[in-house]
Amino acid sequence: MSGKEEFIEIEGKIIDVLPNATFKVKVDGYEDMYVTATPSGKIRLRNIRLTRGDQVKLEMSPYDMNRARITYRIR
Repeated sequence: MSGKEEFIEIEGKIIDVLPNATFKVKVDGYEDMYVTATPSGKIRLRNIRLTRGDQVKLEMSPYDMNRARITYRIR
């Protein structure tokens, strides 16, 4: 086992834009699952704009299923 944690990768759609670079995302494949997500470092570094309705890839820890990190914006 490596020193890096194992993350769960899922896709979702941005439902709402919240303050402090936080987004409410509806997870695809689950009826009523919503997570609070923040952009990862690369997305912030490259100034990729995220708006309501964007399809995104999320990375979440198996220990906290209510928070996630946005790693990719799907076109």
